[in-house]
Amino acid sequence: MQRLQDRVAVITGAGGGIGLATARRFAEEGARVVCADIDEEAGAKAAHEVGGLFVRADVTSEDDVVRMFATAHETYGSVDIAFNNAGISPPDDDSILETGLDAWRRVQEVNLTSVYLCCKHAIPYMRRQGKGSIINTASFVAVMGSATSQISYTASKGGVLAMSRELGVQFAREGIRVNALCPGPVNTPLLRELFAKDPERARRRLVHVPVGRFAEASEIAAAAAFLASDDASFVTASEFLVDGGISGAYVTPL
Repeated sequence: MQRLQDRVAVITGAGGGIGLATARRFAEEGARVVCADIDEEAGAKAAHEVGGLFVRADVTSEDDVVRMFATAHETYGSVDIAFNNAGISPPDDDSILETGLDAWRRVQEVNLTSVYLCCKHAIPYMRRQGKGSIINTASFVAVMGSATSQISYTASKGGVLAMSRELGVQFAREGIRVNALCPGPVNTPLLRELFAKDPERARRRLVHVPVGRFAEASEIAAAAAFLASDDASFVTASEFLVDGGISGAYVTPL
């Protein structure tokens, strides 16, 4: 399918996990992909693989975010899709009783402030074009509570969800769609590293997934491709859950 033919897509956190899988899927769908990452080696490798452009960007830096979108526009002539996906889930973000203020602030900066900055600087390009799709990576934890808490991560993703809803409403009549993509647990290096350190936490979470497994990054990328495309032309201000049924479950199958 070529649903994104000749559209310009900027992806943050494109060097790995969901970002890399989405760069691949967008390129397969015909998009010209700008791969942004703070990791130069991973980001450049991703861009090379999909025939796109690498921009090194620290998404917590407003100057870097401005340069990222300006480079995309100067190179390809438009900014049609912004997949604001970069995020962290560090081990020192835990229970509210254990998480220090520095850890709290670092997660908020990367997971929430960066999305604010990316939306702030992508929207003007889209307003001039009269169209665009913004997809912000939130999480199923934005709509549910968990006893295995990562308090700053959860709060940051709740903020992403609320901000996406507000922007989706605010700019709907200007042809700009804004949605929050809410994945369940995804089989990425970030999750594997977290759960390898605490197998009991992994077991406790997996039992709540009705389909009986974690998602693959390619499955989240497929959802992002839908939201980026005209197939989702009437979808905005939504919380788009791709969670294997977690948020709809009470008792899971044996």
